[in-house]
Amino acid sequence: MTANGRPEPFSLEHFRLYVEPMVLDSGDCFVMEDFQLEIAADLLAGVDELLIAMPETSGKTTLLSAIALYFCDFTPDASIVMAASTRDQAGLLLGQARGFVKRTPGLSARFRVYEGYRRIDSRQSGGRIQVFSADVGGGDGVIYTLALVDEVHRHRSLELFRTWRGKSQKRPGAQFVSISTAGEPGGEFEELRQRARTEAPEITVMDRHTRAASPEMVLHDWSLRPDDDCEDLELVKRANPLSTVTVETLAAKRASPSMTAAHWRRFTCNLATRVDEAAVGEAEWMAAAFDFEPEPGTSCDIGLDIGWKKDATAIVPLFAIEQGHLLGAPSILTPPRDGSSLRPEDIYEALEALHGRHPIQRAVFDPSAGGQLIAAWLEDTLGVPVVEHSQKPETMGLAAERFLEGLRGGTLKHTGDPDLTRHVLNGVAKELPGGKVRFIRPHESRSSNVANPRREIDALIAAAMVFSVASTEVGYDGPLLELI
Repeated sequence: MTANGRPEPFSLEHFRLYVEPMVLDSGDCFVMEDFQLEIAADLLAGVDELLIAMPETSGKTTLLSAIALYFCDFTPDASIVMAASTRDQAGLLLGQARGFVKRTPGLSARFRVYEGYRRIDSRQSGGRIQVFSADVGGGDGVIYTLALVDEVHRHRSLELFRTWRGKSQKRPGAQFVSISTAGEPGGEFEELRQRARTEAPEITVMDRHTRAASPEMVLHDWSLRPDDDCEDLELVKRANPLSTVTVETLAAKRASPSMTAAHWRRFTCNLATRVDEAAVGEAEWMAAAFDFEPEPGTSCDIGLDIGWKKDATAIVPLFAIEQGHLLGAPSILTPPRDGSSLRPEDIYEALEALHGRHPIQRAVFDPSAGGQLIAAWLEDTLGVPVVEHSQKPETMGLAAERFLEGLRGGTLKHTGDPDLTRHVLNGVAKELPGGKVRFIRPHESRSSNVANPRREIDALIAAAMVFSVASTEVGYDGPLLELI
């Protein structure tokens, strides 16, 4: 308490008394709920980094805006930077803060809003709130006391996130806050979220809320567990802490004709979930898994998808089994992505290593895609015949059809390798004339030199090509593996 009996700035009670008179666009005052105070308590305690994962419609943007105004008003010469995935979303952040200033008695005397500059200045501290969007440049030169990043899962890449996060780790006293709903499995945000949940030395689980604390980061995560029933509305409510989200409002949301199971699971249950357009569903892929590794010396065919600068090169072995065929662990070679190409020698070494473990009977790929040297080397050096497989849409459409039929019919299995699984589940189905589909990458930019594991499908392409060839043969006389 101060001498006049009022709470000290940056205490939780002072923050609550400052924020609760703020007027929402509904005309009501912003009454802080317990979960919001838990988040604020860690931030006010000075944690370097705060990661918040919670379902949509939890008041994330409103909370960030209130935090921005408070820290700007009470931090001398504050530099508060706010970012979102797009210019429009960033505008929502600024708009909410601007609305608080305009609607709340007394705040307009403490802040000045610069409409055309995406900026709000504090008249008290000399501080400033500046808004950026992750899809434009200019965010790499900022110096801040507090960074607030909204909807991290929607960012095309985490380049701005990593840049700002690095600055918080280098500048004493700077704090970094990110808040988001679940992303897609294998994405950068989900990998960060998983590490925060599993590597923290202090983990507290309170029903469907997890707080994981380490010296570097504190995570607050409200979500269902992977084995929870996402249709149990009472259970879903426990992962949605905002009081205005009730079983009744959840029931109406779930019953909407526009609501899909994938959207519900990801955005309401806060579970990492693939998009609806994924070519291969997680359930059907995992149903085809065998916990089995072929013994050394077992021969195989391989599918090869070659990438030199942007895309990876994938080598996928395919073994004959009693049920049909088994996909083994791939070799995935990532190019430097610095403008130079993957060296052919790297591909030769990977092929030789696989050939030493599992003699390659033949290689299926498209030599016209920059692979003529590889084809000649396979035949001349290893004595492996090459089966040419075009990557034109109609041919790849047939390969995709056979691949999906093999999965659904039980004649295509896999060993459960995580890299192969990631590449397969990344694939998106694009419809072709005639009703067939082919596998394509998620709709993301290929211009970045930063590796994005969410868009890699090279092992899926290689697997589809080799299985398409092998599955159409009659009387195959290669060695059969017996899976027990």
